[in-house]
Amino acid sequence: MRTILIVGFLALNCAGCASATRGWTEQITITSTPAGAEATVTGPEVPTTCVTPCVVQVKRNDDVSVAFSKEGYEPQVITLTKEVASGGAAGFAGNILVGGLVGMAVDGASGAAYDHKPNPVIVTLKPVAPPPAPPSIMRRRTPKPPTS
Repeated sequence: MRTILIVGFLALNCAGCASATRGWTEQITITSTPAGAEATVTGPEVPTTCVTPCVVQVKRNDDVSVAFSKEGYEPQVITLTKEVASGGAAGFAGNILVGGLVGMAVDGASGAAYDHKPNPVIVTLKPVAPPPAPPSIMRRRTPKPPTS
C-alpha cells in the first residue's frame, strides 16, 4: 500500500498541471483575404506550408511566424507572440498544490501555460501595384511652312 501511495505521489509530482490540462501543443487557425494564399509557418522543427484557410499544430513554446504569399499580392509576415493564458496560469499555479517544483519546471520548459497571439491569424493581402506606365513619347511637330 505504501508503494502505491509513493508511486501515485511521484506521478502527480512529475505531471505539471498546465501540461496535463492544456497539453504541449496548440492549433493555430490561419485565414487570408483573398483565400488561397500559401502560408508558411516557421518556428516548429520543420516549417509547415498550407493553403488558406487552414489549421496547423505547433508547440506552445515555439517562436512562430507565418509568411503569406499569393501571386498578384504583396507578401506579408505575421510574427506571433506567446502570452500566459488564463487557463495556463491557473494550471501553472495548480502546481503549488499538486505538481510542486517538478511540475512548475515541466510547465515552464514545455510552454504549457502559453497561448500564441493572435490566434486566429487573419490577414488581408494587398494587391501588387501595377508597374508605372512608360512615359509617353511626345511627337515633335514640324513647323508648317509659311503660307504666302
